[in-house]
Amino acid sequence: MWRRMRGRLRVGPLYRWRFTGRTPERVLIAPPDLRLADPQIAHEIYHGRFPFAGYMVDADGASPFTMEVVNPAWLSALHGFRWLRHMRAAETELAAANARALVSDWITMHGRRIGGVAWDPAITARRIIAWLQHSAVVLQGAEFPFYRAFLKSLAIQIRYLRAMTPEMADGEEKLRARIALAFAALSLPAPTSALRSASRLLSLELDTQILPDGGHVSRSPEAVLELLADLLPLRQTYSNQAEAPPEALIGAVERMLPCLRFFRHQDGTLARFNGMGATSHDRIAAILHHDDTAGSPLLHAPHSGYERLSMGGTTIIADTGAAPAPTVSQAAQAGCLSFEMSSGRSHFIVNCGVDTYGADDFRPLSRSTAAHSTATLNDTSSARFALPRGFGGVIGAPLINGPQHVPCRRMDSSGIQAFVARHDGYAARFALYHEREISLSASGAMIEGIDRIFRKGGEIAKPNGRDLVVVRFHLHPEISLFQNRRNDLVLGAPNADRWEFSCEEIAAEVEESLFFAGLGGPRKSRQLVLSFKASEHPEIHWRFVRM
Repeated sequence: MWRRMRGRLRVGPLYRWRFTGRTPERVLIAPPDLRLADPQIAHEIYHGRFPFAGYMVDADGASPFTMEVVNPAWLSALHGFRWLRHMRAAETELAAANARALVSDWITMHGRRIGGVAWDPAITARRIIAWLQHSAVVLQGAEFPFYRAFLKSLAIQIRYLRAMTPEMADGEEKLRARIALAFAALSLPAPTSALRSASRLLSLELDTQILPDGGHVSRSPEAVLELLADLLPLRQTYSNQAEAPPEALIGAVERMLPCLRFFRHQDGTLARFNGMGATSHDRIAAILHHDDTAGSPLLHAPHSGYERLSMGGTTIIADTGAAPAPTVSQAAQAGCLSFEMSSGRSHFIVNCGVDTYGADDFRPLSRSTAAHSTATLNDTSSARFALPRGFGGVIGAPLINGPQHVPCRRMDSSGIQAFVARHDGYAARFALYHEREISLSASGAMIEGIDRIFRKGGEIAKPNGRDLVVVRFHLHPEISLFQNRRNDLVLGAPNADRWEFSCEEIAAEVEESLFFAGLGGPRKSRQLVLSFKASEHPEIHWRFVRM
């Protein structure tokens, strides 16, 4: 609340004069854009249909900036202007004229009055980057009055963002604001001191948010992907302007690219942890095209809190980290010790993921421990993200009371990759700890796991009715399921491998599940469920064997 108050003061009448000043004469360079573009979307926009953030709005000939739309994701995408890349991809004068008309509409309706969703600092940062990257399209064939109005509006937005960035909450959007200001200092005529200051502040933010193993402090694979889409063009823009990129920028990119490969399954998609939804193979490939690292991905990301087992075409990626800080956990999930398993190009065991553009009602469900392939105790999540009524509008829905101590140890040996980790997410409520051990052996054809539930010091849980454990293995929607002659469950992928599942202590049950991260939205799926009491079974042993 104090941060919001300071932000309002910065845009109040006493300070607003600081946003005026000299208008730059020209754009020196248009930075590249690595995000995928689709000329068909430019065609839709020309005909008054705006398909943003999974939501279509038909303007029926009117300006989209006059439409009363209640979808916040659509409004954010509209005012962020990343859709200009589709106009560039169309490579026609008609698309350029349409882009110029829409930018002119925004300047007329929102450029002269600071406030509202259009001037949210995070959206302003995305808009500045998009306007600079696609300035060649917007200014193609422009007359002098529009040219000056465009540069004047851009200058006001840059001064506004420079004032507001210190008041932004920690996290990905604050780092993107620093990236936008560095782009501006490189792309527009500016004194050397402005570039030096932008580079210094960017370096400080990179050192704060990018971990030594290349992960982001939010522990989100999506944050790594999105930030690389901005940092790689920024690094290239420094080089194109004959400026030395900051050491922090070079180091961050060199760490983040291998980290992105760490989270990637063999089919090119990213593991679904902490807010990760559906991913495009081509988009990830476009980013990793800039990765000069040779060899296999890393197997250990201790600072980000993840482990990877990979052998013989089988890949396991597991969450073995503590909950991120509340200020960067708006999308974090209660999935500690969950894992995903793929064989070849088929996903077998998954987390439910996130429906990126779906209804907000699904978000708490997708963040729960039950939506992950791990153990839940007494039908509760290992973290909490539901706040008292009235607080959500102020601070969102950060993850709180999650696991704080998650010791993890690798146990690799000849022909075996393995780890063991435990978390204390249930210690405060039930005085119980969950420990999981997973090993991959037999050239990737055997996965063995052990789940242990115990009290402090390794004591067996008390039979007090608060020791009910449910271990879930969510299946990808494409996986078929049947029983063999020994009544073991067999998982099959279309035209691919089959895996046999068994548990020594308990017979698995099959229940319905919901896979949120489908490209077309949520899909019906199934899950394998092992239910038991920790006082009766302190540990259970399960196994997947490739047939």
